[in-house]
Amino acid sequence: MKVWIPHEQGRVLVEQTPGLTVEVAEGPDQLPSDPAGVRFWVPPFLSTREVVALASRLPDLKVVQLLSAGADVWVDRLPAGVTLCDARGVHDSSTAEWVVTAILSRLRRFDTLARAQSRREWAYGEVAPTDELAGKRVLIVGAGSIGEALRARLAPFEVSFTLVARTARPDQDVHGVDELPALLPQADVVVLLVPLTDATRGLVDKAFLGAMPDGALLVNAARGPVVDTTALVAELAAGRIDAALDVTDPEPLPADHPLWELPNVLITPHVAGSVRGLLPRAYRLAAEQVRRMVAGEPLENVVTNGY
Repeated sequence: MKVWIPHEQGRVLVEQTPGLTVEVAEGPDQLPSDPAGVRFWVPPFLSTREVVALASRLPDLKVVQLLSAGADVWVDRLPAGVTLCDARGVHDSSTAEWVVTAILSRLRRFDTLARAQSRREWAYGEVAPTDELAGKRVLIVGAGSIGEALRARLAPFEVSFTLVARTARPDQDVHGVDELPALLPQADVVVLLVPLTDATRGLVDKAFLGAMPDGALLVNAARGPVVDTTALVAELAAGRIDAALDVTDPEPLPADHPLWELPNVLITPHVAGSVRGLLPRAYRLAAEQVRRMVAGEPLENVVTNGY
């Protein structure tokens, strides 16, 4: 069985299953030397629609195993008979760490202080006293594995939690997304960890943002289009709320976009999951998926139409 992967680093782990031919991609949008026979494909981490289109040129393809937890670029774009699997679980620790860092950085105004440092200014009077995380009410929108990882990391900071998922799970104290209008006014920090689907696109609109209390912090570690950018810019420009964004819409954010000019937003370039430990974790998952496929066992992390 032929397996196609984008990193030489993954070859050793994937080749642990006997009977495989593993080919490493020479470029993100180049086909393997012989597309025929490729049954298992691990595409590049941040795949474009051009990369997705390569699936139609792999006549024997059966499984696409993503290195990312998000699968929005791939859903409903693969040939019939091809199973799509995401990397759920691989990014839990790194994304949760980014969220904790972003919350603390914005509350303690590290972004403001970094700008002052670049100007060689001692900006005590500009930021002190800062806000603090202790005692904050944190609303996590997306009660999956990353949400649980975040909750575990925030617990020592003496915060209270409310978790929200697509549907309520009362036995786990998880609220449904339909309850957000009543929950948002009680939240000091709102963290977005949902996948991008038809249901979540534009979820954070003018009404959502308007329901957040004055001084609240919005943290987006999901996907840019989950937030209505025009509505967000209006709220931030008014100074009513703050934001920390690892993703934006559009992305990459153009140099002339108004978000860059706002002092109450922290922006990072979609790096929450990009850590040194990513590839070893991701290829351990890929290797296990290859083993399952060869053994005829059910695959993990299969993406359904509902995502």
